[in-house]
Formats: sequence, structure tokens, C-alpha cells
Amino acid sequence: MKLPLSTEWVLHCATALAQLEPHTAVSTAQFAEHYDIPAPYLAKQLKALVKAGVLSAAPGPRGGFRLARAPEAITLLEIVEAVDGSAAPYECHEIRQRGRGALAPEECRRTCVLAVRMAEAHDAWRRSLAAVSLADVVADIPPDAPARTRALLAGS
Repeated sequence: MKLPLSTEWVLHCATALAQLEPHTAVSTAQFAEHYDIPAPYLAKQLKALVKAGVLSAAPGPRGGFRLARAPEAITLLEIVEAVDGSAAPYECHEIRQRGRGALAPEECRRTCVLAVRMAEAHDAWRRSLAAVSLADVVADIPPDAPARTRALLAGS
């Protein structure tokens, strides 16, 4: 499965917010500078996380984005689906029934085995991401990373 680059951006931004003190806000400009990514496009992605209830946004000079819930209550699946949607990446178009090698309709009464296997893989991927919270991710990063992130993004 290949996800857009913006998915990496929002996963890192959410993980960074999970390393900060609760209710600390980070602006799009701060994130863009911190990760050297384009602010206008990042802003659209962060707004999608707000719409999904993953982040909250506060306007004004001291505003920005913060986690809408505790890191334990936000899964990687929520973040990915907020910006990439939940549609399965594989769509069967029944090519087994087309062309010179077409199977007869009676041979295609059951769902294509490839479509079944791809759906199973997608479901496993979703279950895996749903089982990992931002708190789990933060628990697995190097021990000095949260202090560094706080110093660079929150100025503490």
C-alpha cells in the first residue's frame, strides 16, 4: 500500500503534539519550519484532522493545533483515514470475465479470490493501525525525543 507524502506529515505532526504538554498549540508555520514542508498544503491536511476530531484548532497569534483527545485515545488509523479516507486500495473490476481469456459467467459466481485476499490484507492493515495509539508511538521513540520536541515546538 502506498500512501501520499502528506500522510507521513500528519502522522509526525500528531506524534509531535502527543509529546507536548497537554493543550499546547502548534501553528502550521511552526510545523512547516520544523519539518521543512509546505505550509499551505500542510494546513489543509491539519484541517482534515480537525474535522475528524483528532485535533482542535485555536485561532489567533497564540493559536494553532493541539490534540483534541488524550494520545491514548487517538489511533494511527484515525489519523490516516482522516486525510486518506477509508476506501480499500484495491478495487476488483472483474477482468477475469473480459478479453480472450474471459471465464464463463457460471465460473465467476464466487467473488474473485484476488479480491478476497486483497480485502483481507486491507482489513488486517486497518486492524493493525487501529491497535496503535499516539501514546504507543511516543512510548517507542527515543527517550530524549519528547524534550527535544518540546524545546523546538513549544519553546520550553
